[in-house]
Amino acid sequence: MNITIFFIEAIALTVVFTAMILIPLTKNPVYWIHDFPEDIQEEYFKTHDLFPTAFFSTTVLIKKSIGAVIALVMLIWMIWLVEAKTFTQAFVASYGLWTIINWYDCFVLDWVFFANIKAIRLPGTEHMDKEYHQKTYHFIRSLWGMLVGFIPCMLCSVLYALLFL
Repeated sequence: MNITIFFIEAIALTVVFTAMILIPLTKNPVYWIHDFPEDIQEEYFKTHDLFPTAFFSTTVLIKKSIGAVIALVMLIWMIWLVEAKTFTQAFVASYGLWTIINWYDCFVLDWVFFANIKAIRLPGTEHMDKEYHQKTYHFIRSLWGMLVGFIPCMLCSVLYALLFL
């Protein structure tokens, strides 16, 4: 497995992931409302129409499913680029990239950007500094992301093994 390519991919993936999150967020913060803590959502819905934001709502499932398919295709391609020679290397590469993005999302995007940039806050919640600085909330969600990520990374590795090994 080519470690240099792995690290280049990790950097490129963080740039792409940042664009995928921040571009829609700056245009319409409500697009990512399902990822905000519940107390922020409640404050937002005091002055705006209520719509489903639960994880198993249709809107959230569609967004997450599209993201999962894109991630699956990208991870298989990235595994191929790092020249994984075994199923284990394929899994380490895919889960390693997943982990890097997951931690980047938590520690950089959630803890730094979302907590401190008022321009990307939900309308009517700009004053909720304490609520936007809920590091435990984002860390626990990151841990769930690690657990959930195991399944698509395993699937990527199986598909990679079937296609290329």
